[in-house]
Amino acid sequence: MNKPSVLFVCVKNGGKSQMAAGLMRKAAGDSVDVYSAGTKPGTAVNALSAESMLEVGVDITGETPTLVDPQLVRDVDVVVTLGREAHVDPVDGTRFENWDTVEPSEHGIDGIARMRLVRDDIAARVDQLHSTITHPA
Repeated sequence: MNKPSVLFVCVKNGGKSQMAAGLMRKAAGDSVDVYSAGTKPGTAVNALSAESMLEVGVDITGETPTLVDPQLVRDVDVVVTLGREAHVDPVDGTRFENWDTVEPSEHGIDGIARMRLVRDDIAARVDQLHSTITHPA
């Protein structure tokens, strides 16, 4: 069996997609090839995202936002877009999912408290995806 692969995409590739990739690497170890990218990448990982990840033993501080590579989109098994703003054109043979993640700032929750809620929402989704791609029915 080939090793499954997943690409996480958000707009800036500085927060949610980096968090998802870090959480998948933690959950999957070497059993899944994990990538992240942005549709309009920023210049750095969001500091609060990185701080919230360190709290659960995942270090994304050394990651660099990168642009979505159309070839990678074709090559991976699953592309996950996070949030409502990131869009990747579907391609045949690749599974696409959109995670409309929790957005605590819409309820007045900001700062590290917001990032913890976002992280925990993404972590639950990553665990579910990990199960489905490493143990297909």
